[in-house]
Amino acid sequence: DISAPQVEALADSFASLIAEQGGKIEKREYWGLRNLAYRMKKNRKGHYMLFNIEAPPTAISELERNMRINEDVLRYLTYAEGYGQFALAREKYRELPRELAEVRCGDCEQCTVRCPYGVQVTARLARAQELLA
Repeated sequence: DISAPQVEALADSFASLIAEQGGKIEKREYWGLRNLAYRMKKNRKGHYMLFNIEAPPTAISELERNMRINEDVLRYLTYAEGYGQFALAREKYRELPRELAEVRCGDCEQCTVRCPYGVQVTARLARAQELLA
């Protein structure tokens, strides 16, 4: 079993590993001690931590390797937001009629407010337009 300060120290070591590998932590949240759906390695509870990371694939691989060998990490999940099809995305963006490509969604927060998953839709759309333009 591990305490909350130990979880924070472990998270700090993972964050420094990402920074050393050329990445950055965009968001870090400690979700607390929660009951597990089933016992894992004789544990009924686990500390949950969320990282939003922007880093090269080598940094993510190194982070996963470290989490795999650390006995305090019961389980982890890596989700990739970008799949590397930027050329195709830019091509499709350029095919849009000019009036659609120039639409800016920064004035209205309705999408973000209504998203049941808490996704910052407005910010993501602005970032997508910035990347594709």
